[in-house]
Amino acid sequence: MPTNWSDDIVVVELEDEPSLSDELSSVADRLKAEPNRHVVLDCSRVTYLNSSNIGQLLKLRKILMDAGQQMRLCGVTDAVWTLMLATGLDKVFVFAPDPLTALAGLQLEGASE
Repeated sequence: MPTNWSDDIVVVELEDEPSLSDELSSVADRLKAEPNRHVVLDCSRVTYLNSSNIGQLLKLRKILMDAGQQMRLCGVTDAVWTLMLATGLDKVFVFAPDPLTALAGLQLEGASE
C-alpha cells in the first residue's frame, strides 16, 4: 500500500507476488491521477521479479520521467540485484540501500533545484 511520506514523495513497501503486480499497478494509477510525486519503492521483501514486473517498473519510470519526477528502488535483495545486473537495468534505475537513504537523496536533489 502506498504511503505518503511528504506532499511530493510516496513510499511503497513491495511484497512478492501475487501482491507485487497489484501494488505496481496501484502506484501507476495513483501517479496518473497525482503526477507531481516522487516514488520510493522498498524492495526489501521482493525475492523475484518476472518479466511483467520489470515491464511495470519501466512503465512507472516512464510515467515519472514524463512528469519530471524520480523513482528510487531501495533495499534490493541479492536475487533481484543479480537480475538487474544481468539485464542492464542497474544502469536504468536509481538505487539506494534503504528507504531513508532514498528519501534523503530525493530531498537533497529537490533542494538543489
